[in-house]
Amino acid sequence: MSNNPLTPPINIGIAVFEHLLVTSLTLPIEMLRAGEAFAKGHSDKNNFKPLAIHLVAKNSDAIKTRTGLSIIPDCTSENSPYCDLVIVPGIWRNPRPVIRANQQLVTWLIESFTVGSHIIGVGTGNCFVAEASLLDGHPATTHWHYAKQFKHDYPNVSLKPDFFITQSERMYTVASLNALADVIVHIISQYYGKEAAQHVERNFSHEIRKPYEDQRYLEGAVDRHPDELIAQIQFWLKTNLASELNLQEVAAQFSLSYRTFTRRFRSATNQSPIEYWQQLRVEGAKDLLASSNLSIQEVALEVGYNDQGHLTRVFKKVLRQTPSEYRKVVRRKLFG
Repeated sequence: MSNNPLTPPINIGIAVFEHLLVTSLTLPIEMLRAGEAFAKGHSDKNNFKPLAIHLVAKNSDAIKTRTGLSIIPDCTSENSPYCDLVIVPGIWRNPRPVIRANQQLVTWLIESFTVGSHIIGVGTGNCFVAEASLLDGHPATTHWHYAKQFKHDYPNVSLKPDFFITQSERMYTVASLNALADVIVHIISQYYGKEAAQHVERNFSHEIRKPYEDQRYLEGAVDRHPDELIAQIQFWLKTNLASELNLQEVAAQFSLSYRTFTRRFRSATNQSPIEYWQQLRVEGAKDLLASSNLSIQEVALEVGYNDQGHLTRVFKKVLRQTPSEYRKVVRRKLFG
């Protein structure tokens, strides 16, 4: 707690109900607590604001989940304190019966937003926010599988199923856990500053975004060969995709002639340096197209291409589709 008893806490309310997606409950709690812990150790104790996290349900009964864990609510929708932020987790399978069974939470969302709360809806949990009519006339996203149903049930909402995140007024909607992590990092930066947000992002986002095979790749497993200098150069290339240096300049930076560099690189990896760096850039672009809302031009610049056209030509050659086409396909797969 704060050393200053007059400093009010930051109140976070999280809706809990049967058939919620437990990860979308635990992930934001763990990330917010990590941001709080960092801020507590790196800020003026007299100005530090602790978090007060409340699990809010329609009644005080324990809630069984699909994981076998039971959730004990802290308060009900009728006696919940004012919350600076409200999070509505995702829903397993069809959201309609869950919404019908929890109209008290819908009323709570309306009341919370009316008095100034910010709201984050996750996946099909956005149906709660839409049911409260808070998204009418505003953009929103949801799990792709229920996009048609969402559009039918809430025709006044401007549904954007191909976007991971939407924001309007004091409302965020996200379509995936990755996007939820991005928004929570943003929230932490508002509560505790950029340094705390970067700390949390370093400790969570990499693991959230990368499947096991990609993490293993980044740990260097595929680069195990006897030429340590080439392995060092491979690591440099991976971590400097946007560098303006050309490969001749990279070789010189490691005190190699370009001819020697090319020979040793192919001997160690069975690839030319040009092929390898293009592969890294394409993989980097694929990751950004899947996990961010950067424009195609911004993605191109992030991975070292001069413009969108250059990236598009490479994608057509390597993947036989444009970056935009790839983004549409991969996002639908990720949502599934």
